[in-house]
Amino acid sequence: MNLNLSGQHVAIFGSSNGIGRAIAEGFAAEGCHVRGFDRAPHPTLETCVGDVTSMEQVSAFADGFGQVDHLVYCVGVGSGRFGFPFWNVDASEWARVLDINLTGAVRAAQAFAPKMIGRGSGSMLFLVSVAGQVGSQTDPPYSASKAGLINFAQCAAKDLAPHGIRVNALAPGMVKTDLNHSIWAAGQKLLPEHRRQTFDEWAAEKIRKVSHLGRWQMPEEYAAMACFLASDHAKNITGQTINIDGGQVMHA
Repeated sequence: MNLNLSGQHVAIFGSSNGIGRAIAEGFAAEGCHVRGFDRAPHPTLETCVGDVTSMEQVSAFADGFGQVDHLVYCVGVGSGRFGFPFWNVDASEWARVLDINLTGAVRAAQAFAPKMIGRGSGSMLFLVSVAGQVGSQTDPPYSASKAGLINFAQCAAKDLAPHGIRVNALAPGMVKTDLNHSIWAAGQKLLPEHRRQTFDEWAAEKIRKVSHLGRWQMPEEYAAMACFLASDHAKNITGQTINIDGGQVMHA
């Protein structure tokens, strides 16, 4: 399938690691001009080093584009605490997670929307999580921030549709990333030593419990879907949350 993305301009937040890096490299492989925004530079792609909690820095990144066709926001942090039950995570620890995962995405959308509106076309994609759909107790601040981002994506999709701009959300399930590793580490600290598991043991058990297909999802799968959603093949897809999760979330 020819996605016809060559020559298009793509802004990717969270471009240097994990799923965001795979997406950035996926667009580059399609012949796109990719610029990333992250706390650390990508080894080969042009990167603006910055902080998504700063509207000034996010706006400066947007100002550096003569034009932009697609925006991808692939930034996410957890609280670093095991949140079951939810009062294990003090309310004061929610602010940072919400600021990065949700408000950071709003900053990005607000910075880039005028450029897309001026051209009358474009797409936005927000990386969310299955945790935002099932009320995962593992990390309530993370789950709530991703649920909020799913809702914001729907709001943005409605606002931007008259301007020819599509907005969608892409939800990972079990992926080998630093975030999953931090969730494992936080949970193990609360267990007596004889019940602790290695990361591989923990992950294998969790995958058996939550994924009907029983296997890891890979970053490259999200890159392929991100590129498809940016293409004209997806010209009638907007306001949707698409799960690549091995069947973890099924809506009846």
